[in-house]
Amino acid sequence: MSTGTQQQPVDLFVIGGGINGCGIARDAAGRGLSVALAEMNDLASATSSASTKLFHGGLRYLEYFEIRLVREALIERETLLRAMPHISWPMRFVLPFHPDMRFESTTPTSRLLSFVMPWMKGRRPAWLIRLGLFLYDHLGGRKILPATRTLDLRADPAGAPLQDRFEKAFEYSDCWVEDARLVVLNARDAEDRGARIMTRTRVVTAERSGDLWAVTMRHEATGETETVHARALVNAGGPWVEDIIRNTVRQNTSEGVRLVRGSHIVTRRLFDHDKCYFFQGEDGRLVFAIPYETDFTLIGTTDREHEGAPGEAECTPAERDYLLAFASHYFKRPVTADDIVWTYSGVRPLYDDGASSATAATRDYVLSLDTAPGAPLLNVFGGKITTYRRLAESALEKLGDRLPDTGRPWTAGAPLPGGDFPVDGFDDLVADLARDFPFLDQRWARRLVRAYGTCARAMLGDARRIDDLGEAFGATLTEREVCWLMDNEYALTAEDVVWRRSKLGLRLGADRIAALDAFMAARAAGEKRDAAE
Repeated sequence: MSTGTQQQPVDLFVIGGGINGCGIARDAAGRGLSVALAEMNDLASATSSASTKLFHGGLRYLEYFEIRLVREALIERETLLRAMPHISWPMRFVLPFHPDMRFESTTPTSRLLSFVMPWMKGRRPAWLIRLGLFLYDHLGGRKILPATRTLDLRADPAGAPLQDRFEKAFEYSDCWVEDARLVVLNARDAEDRGARIMTRTRVVTAERSGDLWAVTMRHEATGETETVHARALVNAGGPWVEDIIRNTVRQNTSEGVRLVRGSHIVTRRLFDHDKCYFFQGEDGRLVFAIPYETDFTLIGTTDREHEGAPGEAECTPAERDYLLAFASHYFKRPVTADDIVWTYSGVRPLYDDGASSATAATRDYVLSLDTAPGAPLLNVFGGKITTYRRLAESALEKLGDRLPDTGRPWTAGAPLPGGDFPVDGFDDLVADLARDFPFLDQRWARRLVRAYGTCARAMLGDARRIDDLGEAFGATLTEREVCWLMDNEYALTAEDVVWRRSKLGLRLGADRIAALDAFMAARAAGEKRDAAE
């Protein structure tokens, strides 16, 4: 095993290749700072690929009076929508109302209402829901997304899949986002602006050496170690942030994370329209049912305390049954285990604010700057995918006095790779791609534009016939696309491709995924031989 040392220090070293780490790296690189980022696995391999896939303000956070967080997230929805109209798009959410709906008993709103209106016995009244949606419409200065309206479920198509006892609903706006692709595109843009992005690279130790950090990392593919010096260190380890403080940086801290598991089930398609449902349970919990990947429905999420390693999170049988029962309480046809085609679970690293329950723990982010002498350390706790860009700006502001000129915020008006087209231009882009590459059918063209936006043309290159795309792995995935993902988006294994760069794993059998893995391994080995020669 050889050890190398990078002689020239970088301005910023980021530990963690989730959305917060990649967002910070992109922002910093765009300000002219030299940046290095190390991720021990694939990008977005933990929490950032296991979300409910929404850019949303967090309607339920209003019950906890987290007004600043909700307002910031609502403003960000439209900022982000403009920057990535290929991987994010508006959705309408249907919130059915029924008198049996209850608050979770620990929320501040529930306690206040129980005090001033004890006869309500914890119920969520329709007028209060409508008031919350009025605030939701207006806190963020909404410009693109349509406002809330009231639905008669007896006449509206959204009522058809629901039980007849639901007669009224509120319909409001939020946005979908392809979470793992968001992370990868931030990393790509950071690299395009000069950052060094290292996946499958584990930071072993980080220690202060005068006014610099000496960060020693091990490249898993080769086993070689390397030391990089940095003027500032950002710990964006997500669920591992506390472990990095204690065992990598080796510092004592009174701050920590509360690991909360969010599990989801994916079923066959449960309804024919393109709206989402926001279900309220009699236990006060809230669950989404969302159209997913054209042919499926995504149901989630749970909020359970997680014990054990963050990477071992999985949807438990109890969580699965809870989500099935929750959805069945709304849909006419009960949802059963036979409907499930996939489950996934992620661990949210919430800042440990001492809340009494996982649901009540703050979703706001906390940026903690270690003020010990020497090079600065910024620890990132919590956060949500909708506010990642603002978190990155706040991180650079925190580090502003300890780094060279960090410049001004710039990301609000800058599209991510492939997102340089109008919010309402998606269908035109699909039509143009299908016209210029006539071997693509409509569904295939839509998938490519959803994944790559304007970069779909570069990915297809000079292909004029389907045979020009090389080996076909199934579900419209071809050798040309796989090579693009390996060369431009850090993909190394089949899992990277079919579960994070896409969700084609829902459509590919184990034999096809194994063939893809073998192809990628052989190609990577060939590249290593060529480099050695």
